[in-house]
Amino acid sequence: MKIVLVIDQFDDANNGTTISARRFASALKAHGNEVRVIATGKPADYKYAVRQMRFFPIVEHLITSQGMRLAIPNKHVFEKAAAWADVVHFMMPSPLAVMGLRHVEKIGIPHTAAFHCQPENITFTLHMGNSRRVNDFVYGKFRDTFFNRFTHIHCPSAMIANQLRDHGYTAQLHVISNGISPEYVYGKRAKEDWMEGFFNILMVGRYAGEKRQDVLIEAAAKCRHAQEIQVILPGKGPLEKKYRHLAESLPNPVVMGFYEPARLIEILHMADLYVHTSDAEIEAMSCMEAFACGLVPVIADSPRSATPQFALDQRSLFPAGDSDMLAQRIDWWIEHPQERREMERRYAQHAGQYTLERSIEQAEEMFRQAIRERERKN
Repeated sequence: MKIVLVIDQFDDANNGTTISARRFASALKAHGNEVRVIATGKPADYKYAVRQMRFFPIVEHLITSQGMRLAIPNKHVFEKAAAWADVVHFMMPSPLAVMGLRHVEKIGIPHTAAFHCQPENITFTLHMGNSRRVNDFVYGKFRDTFFNRFTHIHCPSAMIANQLRDHGYTAQLHVISNGISPEYVYGKRAKEDWMEGFFNILMVGRYAGEKRQDVLIEAAAKCRHAQEIQVILPGKGPLEKKYRHLAESLPNPVVMGFYEPARLIEILHMADLYVHTSDAEIEAMSCMEAFACGLVPVIADSPRSATPQFALDQRSLFPAGDSDMLAQRIDWWIEHPQERREMERRYAQHAGQYTLERSIEQAEEMFRQAIRERERKN
């Protein structure tokens, strides 16, 4: 198939949606498909380039601190892309996508969408993430302006598919994991000097309100084994300064910063435990990659997060936002190394059902359904 992916940012792998899109495109090509993208950045053989939106400095900082860029819609680009494509797949309900959808509808090109942007990703940034009314409003806007104009939507988890059904989304919902790349496999390596002598607890993710790294920092300080713990928070985002200040309460300095995937895999193979504190999460690839590499996860049990589905027992769950219970879970895993080693193997095996290969096969079938439907209408 000839597949066009519409995503505002594709070049810089500094947010989850872009990382998933790049992985998705590469895997689709490996399956024999031709893939092009409509995105900001420099023109390339695989890309229909569009210009980046510019905002006032405060707004610009807010967007870029989340690892995102927004594109200026350009109908001529969509004309070129649609003339080439068998199917157009929209990754985000951005202004670029809304305009592009109108165009592909007009010329009758098969099209599908993915639901990667949870309303909480927006509302927590505006300090309204816990307002059900505000989140419901965003679900409604997404539905009425964009998603209910599709017949097929890719949902990375059953949790988010249920949310869409509850909010009146009418498309066929395809629950397809974003998929774990094959390089994330079980492995252990000797700790580097900066990790040696510590019980290293890892959480990967943007420093954003819904991710709740503050809960991990508070829990680590409350642990009986606090003197042994080093908290490692790979990522970037607007709350970095806040979290650095909060982490001053820890006996050992927090480690923060952005890592490329190859380096992150090395750290995953040296760490001792993975914690995922998010209140809202569509799937949590970072958690999946961690347990694929052989780290036991301890996951916030939040109704707005799909991540609790990965827990193999209650030792890997704690009530969302409860730093006291998280501290108890961490202490338990520190004090039971044999159980931790056994569960590391079980979690790595558990990751086998979420392979990228399987996800690509399911996504291809979704595309074929959309193409067949269009052919029948024509």
